[in-house]
Amino acid sequence: MSEKGFKSGFISIIGRPNVGKSTFMNKVLGQKVAIMSDKPQTTRNKIQGVHTTEDSQMIFIDTPGIHKPKHQLGEHMMKVARNTLRETEVILFIINAAEEIGRGDEYIIDMLKNNDTPIILVLNKIDLVHPDKLMEQITVYKDKLNFSEVVPISALQGNNVDHLLSVIESYLPEGPMYYPEDRITDHPEHFIVSELIREKVLHLTSQEIPHAIGVEVDKMKADDNGTVHVTATIYVERDSQKGMVIGKGGKMLKEVGQLARYDIENLLGSKVFLELWVKVQKDWRNKSQFIRSLGYRDEEY
Repeated sequence: MSEKGFKSGFISIIGRPNVGKSTFMNKVLGQKVAIMSDKPQTTRNKIQGVHTTEDSQMIFIDTPGIHKPKHQLGEHMMKVARNTLRETEVILFIINAAEEIGRGDEYIIDMLKNNDTPIILVLNKIDLVHPDKLMEQITVYKDKLNFSEVVPISALQGNNVDHLLSVIESYLPEGPMYYPEDRITDHPEHFIVSELIREKVLHLTSQEIPHAIGVEVDKMKADDNGTVHVTATIYVERDSQKGMVIGKGGKMLKEVGQLARYDIENLLGSKVFLELWVKVQKDWRNKSQFIRSLGYRDEEY
């Protein structure tokens, strides 16, 4: 620890769906804890990622993308996002620099207008934007809100991410180390495992299925040889969705399992035997108790 004092704090990541919030957090942590998909509203929960250095500890809160809720699960997601803004030292407002400002961005700006927390505008995906266009985007946003800082990055490629971390650290107060220095998330492993499985279903299935997918890890136990046996259930809302997830002759489910097992083995550092089941739970996104059973925490719901 340096002589200047150890700094720590919580940083909320907010933005529209698909702007790269989870990609950014995974890049900072050097490991996947938040799932990534090209389907909107991938992040459903408040995922905390912990980045610790010799001088500081940053606890990142990756919030669900801001959208108009259509069911109880959606309302839960928006409640999580709004609550997060009230409990952090810094807010990162991430936008897609390659897209024009939209109604979702305007809505977030309105949410932030009366917030006293330092707000950093992060223009992501700068690798897709001409520098002149980038400057235009910065001007548009700065005219709408008095940001503490403006930092362009490419989360996918890692461009300027270290600089952004330095800027964040400059706004953190001196404080304790909230988590052990080797901890990268506050979520239990079985929740991360369920999210990795859900990510693969999102990646492989069509637009019809994603929001109806829930995953629950039923069992996770290591045998005497060190192999971790994982049994998980993929929940859908309709029989037709069950058939699509399983695929012809079980092909889709097998592919989900192969891709998920690779990431789970990287997460756990062990060989994994993964068994997947698919069940129909009609209208589960409007059932509070069932939503909680999937790991969406009571204090966040």
